[in-house]
Amino acid sequence: MPKVKVLIVDDSAFMRKILTDILSDNTRIEVVGTAKNGKDALDQIKVLKPDIVTLDVEMPVMDGITALKHIVKEHKIPVVMLSSLTQAGADLTIEALEIGAVDFITKPTSIFKINTDEIKNSLVDKILEASKVSVTKVSRLTSSRVIKREKHVFERSNKIKNIVAIGTSTGGPRALQSVVTEIPGDISAAVLIVQHMPVGFTKSLADRLNTMSDIDIKEAEHGDILKPGCGYLAPGGYQMEIKKRGSDYVIQLDDSRVVSGHRPSVDAMLYSIVKENIKNTIGVIMTGMGSDGADGLLKLKSNGKVKIIAQDEDSCVVYGMPGSAVKNNSVDVVVPLNNITKEIMKAMGV
Repeated sequence: MPKVKVLIVDDSAFMRKILTDILSDNTRIEVVGTAKNGKDALDQIKVLKPDIVTLDVEMPVMDGITALKHIVKEHKIPVVMLSSLTQAGADLTIEALEIGAVDFITKPTSIFKINTDEIKNSLVDKILEASKVSVTKVSRLTSSRVIKREKHVFERSNKIKNIVAIGTSTGGPRALQSVVTEIPGDISAAVLIVQHMPVGFTKSLADRLNTMSDIDIKEAEHGDILKPGCGYLAPGGYQMEIKKRGSDYVIQLDDSRVVSGHRPSVDAMLYSIVKENIKNTIGVIMTGMGSDGADGLLKLKSNGKVKIIAQDEDSCVVYGMPGSAVKNNSVDVVVPLNNITKEIMKAMGV
């Protein structure tokens, strides 16, 4: 099997060296070159013809966002962003995922953390997975950009009739834009969202989704009481679980454990819904690598009045999570991304 050819783009010579050493250590990967800024990267791509590019977000001469636009449009090869753990870095990363980056990797905050097995494995896994992605498909899915809009004022019910539980990973930020922005603001449901993301990035995603949606979306906080017409995004580094408190549903955050290899985990959210015996739940599983959510949906399926919706393979960036749920027979309906909101509303009887 041919090796995956990687071009590393970063303005730090130290970071280029470290990333080269980590990736070159894997027998399935070949680092074919490095570049110190976006302009240098575009020149190198023409000569080296890499299979995938790792691209720093913030660089001189030509920044990562500008370079990404050229790469997606002109070269159609997958890009994984390298993002600093700052508010500006997080905002730019969310923008990069909208434009067409397949995924992102967080730069370690300390040089002593760079060579940990967790970071090495995450970097290699994301490079190998992203290299399989069709950029033509990603471009198609990002071509209809959702724009910011003025929120409407809605008469909202005081009572939650349904809980919509959404799980996603690779390709998820763009998929979420397509789904949650079409949910009406007067929906009599609370929307729970788990997107695999590290600490520091989920608030930027929640804020971005909120500016585009009629429902109110926020990064979930411990003790939040679920309200209809509102969306709650699990914060990076925490499991988001639901507890019943009288007639209310309350969010509990827990950073003590990893579930199904993730924190936040889709399974952890779904297990809590099952444990609290919450009925009238609509489960949605969308694009992402791995199988997180499949077991939780199976348990949810046996819990009562539920509807499980999966994104179809053709509209997924990565079909791992929906595919695993379909494989274990927990899914009721498989639909393209642009039909998921319709299926949610249909399941609610709207």
